[in-house]
Amino acid sequence: MSLVIITGGTGLVGTALSKLLTSKGYSVIILCRNPSSRRSWSSLISYAGWNLKDQTINEEAIGRAKYIIHLAGAGVADKRWTSNRKEEIQESRIKGSDLIIKALTQIPNNVEAVVSASAIGYYPETTTVQSVETDPSDPGFLGETCRLWEEHIQPVTAMGKRLVILRSGIALSNEGGAFPHFKKPVSLGIGAVLGNGSQIISWIHLDDLCRLYLESMVNPRWAGVYNAVAPQPVTNRTLMTELGKRMKRNFYILMPVPGFVLRLLLGERSIEVLKSSNVSCDKIKKQGFQFVYPTPDAALRDLIGR
Repeated sequence: MSLVIITGGTGLVGTALSKLLTSKGYSVIILCRNPSSRRSWSSLISYAGWNLKDQTINEEAIGRAKYIIHLAGAGVADKRWTSNRKEEIQESRIKGSDLIIKALTQIPNNVEAVVSASAIGYYPETTTVQSVETDPSDPGFLGETCRLWEEHIQPVTAMGKRLVILRSGIALSNEGGAFPHFKKPVSLGIGAVLGNGSQIISWIHLDDLCRLYLESMVNPRWAGVYNAVAPQPVTNRTLMTELGKRMKRNFYILMPVPGFVLRLLLGERSIEVLKSSNVSCDKIKKQGFQFVYPTPDAALRDLIGR
């Protein structure tokens, strides 16, 4: 039975991915700061320690693992972007990647592949032309954070191991992330349109994202950077309109939330909320990946139906 290490395994993606992996017969070790405080919900899941500050990691886990999935990083949307928070967001990703490289360099292991998270915040704003994996990074905070995140995990390839980097779009799930925030005002009959609503959202259903992690982990044809987004980006206004129709039929109104209000509420984070991210998934489609939820309609039908 193959063993998979997951960093950041207690978050939205990590939790769903752990369930998928164990359903396929994989055993999973989730790295966290206080493993003794965690209770496993499956006999195939256990916890082991790592500490970014001290750059220490459970050596036995590294020695047993066949795959590593690297998701760990402080939440980008959790708190206001003060200078301290921005440093925490960036350092959590850099130090996590550095610790994995250190472990694979110093600890005897049989790790075959590392799949590392990144995000489409890597790209500058795009509208008519879709961003592709070879495009340069945005010079802003999120673009630079993603660039450094990817750069610091890159030495995996020099060890002769396969490295996959998935730049994820907004993961749609009822369990967390942005989607419950979209749904909450709609449940009260209000569809909150952010800014003028014309900004493009590149998204992916959480189930498809987890399937993508699994496929890229086990398939030796996958290597390099891929955009983890669905084939049909959607504007904020269209998404909220369709969400309103599915949840409330005609018993809702669209209410714009002006950009200046978002800037007051969110500070610098409002830049990303109002930014168009039109991102291509052609590369993963050419790999043969089949989406279960390729369209906004398919994703909303599933999520609202649950």
